[in-house]
Amino acid sequence: MLYIPFTEEQKMLANSVDLADFLRLRGEKLERAGREYKLIYNDGSGSHDSITIRGSTWFDHKNQVGGGAIKFMQYHYGMDFPTAVQELLGQRITPLSPVPQRTIVQKEKPREFKLPEANENMHRVFAYLIKQRFIAPDIISFFAKNRTLYEDKEHHNAVFVGVDEDEVPRQAHKRGTATFGKSFRQTVEGSDTKYSFSHFGKSNKLFVFEAPIDMLSYLTLYPENWQQHSYIAMNGVYENAVLTALKGHSNLSEILICTDNDIGGIDAADRLRDILKEKGYADIKRLVPEFKDWNECLKAQNGVVPLPAVPHKIKEEYHRQTENLEYLKCRPEKLKSQIYAAFKNNQYRYLAEYALAGSAFFLPKTQRLSDENKAFLRLQSKLRDDYKAYVDKGKTAQKKRNLSDSVQAVMQDLKQTARTREQSINTSKLLFQLADNAVKLEVDSVLSQPIQEQCEDMEIVQNPEPCMEFG
Repeated sequence: MLYIPFTEEQKMLANSVDLADFLRLRGEKLERAGREYKLIYNDGSGSHDSITIRGSTWFDHKNQVGGGAIKFMQYHYGMDFPTAVQELLGQRITPLSPVPQRTIVQKEKPREFKLPEANENMHRVFAYLIKQRFIAPDIISFFAKNRTLYEDKEHHNAVFVGVDEDEVPRQAHKRGTATFGKSFRQTVEGSDTKYSFSHFGKSNKLFVFEAPIDMLSYLTLYPENWQQHSYIAMNGVYENAVLTALKGHSNLSEILICTDNDIGGIDAADRLRDILKEKGYADIKRLVPEFKDWNECLKAQNGVVPLPAVPHKIKEEYHRQTENLEYLKCRPEKLKSQIYAAFKNNQYRYLAEYALAGSAFFLPKTQRLSDENKAFLRLQSKLRDDYKAYVDKGKTAQKKRNLSDSVQAVMQDLKQTARTREQSINTSKLLFQLADNAVKLEVDSVLSQPIQEQCEDMEIVQNPEPCMEFG
C-alpha cells in the first residue's frame, strides 16, 4: 500500500466533516431523528437503520461501536486510513458501495408488519383525545369508522394507521393515552415508511403535519369543508410518506407545510420545501401555528395555558445580519487587502460586505444592469433566501475552517489580471460564498454573547389565524 503522509491539520479536518451532508451528497439515504440522522442502508440481510449520525460523529446501536468521520469510512465502507482521509478531504471522489464491508454482519429476518389487536371499544382513546387533547368527537369518529384510528387491546394506546393505494394497512403509530408520566409513542415494527396516517380529498391541497394529533387538532380548529382536502402526518419530519402521497394522487399541486413552530419544525419545513422544489412542485406554502404546535393552539382555545413557540435564533439572526449589510463600493485594486484585513481581524460583517460588493462588481453587466448597488441588493436578498439553517449545523471551529478555505480561494482567484465572462461569473460566485461563510461566523459571534448584551427589541406578534410563509 502506498504511504500517503497527512498533516495533523488535514487529519483533524477530515475527522470533523459533517457526515450527514457528506453522505447525502453521495446518494445515501438519511432519515431525520430529532437532532440526529439515521442512515438507511441495505446489505445481504435486508434494510437497516441502526446507525445514527450527529455532525461528524456516529454510533451503530446494533454493534455498539462508534467514533468520528474517518472511523466511519473505515467501518462502513471497509476503507484503509489513507483512502478514508482522501475521500473526506475531497481529494478523490469514488462511487461508494451501498453495501457495507464490515467484518461483523448479523443477519436478521425482515420484520413482518402486523397491526396490534384492537380493543372491543374505543372508550379510553375517545376520552383521551376529547378531554386531554380537545379533538372534536366527529373528527375522531370519522377516522374510527374508516378504521385508520382505533384502540389497541393490550395497552389501550391510540393506533393511527397508514394504508396504501388499495386501503391495505402498511404502517401504524401507537400513542399512549395515559394522563400521567412520560408520553408513549412507537411506530409498529415492520411499518412501511412510505405510508402514514392520512386523508385524501378531491381538491388540489395537501396539508402536511408532523404527527397525527397535530393533524386532528388542525381539523378541529378549521373544520369547514375539511374532507374536500388532503392531510397527512409524517410521524416526525421524514418526507417519504409525503412523496408517496404526491406520486399517488395527481390532483395534489398545492402543498401547505404545517410543521411545529419550533426549531425542529422550522428546519423540517425548509428542508421539505427544498425537496419538493427539486421534485418540480412550485406551489408550496407554510402555515405556522401561533403556539408551539396545533394542539397547543387548540388547548389555548379551551382555556389551557399553551406551550409557546420556540424561535429559531440562528435562522433569525442570519436573516437579521444579511438585512443589515451595507453597500460598500467595490474598488477592485483594494479588494484583496480589504478582505485580508477583515479576515485577520475577525471582522466578519465587514468581510461579508466587502465580499458581497465584490460579488456584485464581478457580475456580467447584463446581470448587474450597470448598477452595482442594485446588484448588491439583489445578492443581499439571495443570500437571505438561499440560507438553509437545517444544514448549518457545524461547530464554530469548522465554520472558521470553511471561511479560511473560502478566503484562500478568493485570494487566489483575484490574482487574475484579465477574465473571460465565465471567469468573472466564477469570481462572483466565490465572493458570494465568502459572504455567506462570513455571515455565519458573525451569527455565531452574536449568539455566543451573554443574553443581556444581545438586542432585545424583538417584536412579538399574536396571531389568531395561522401565519402564512413561503408564498
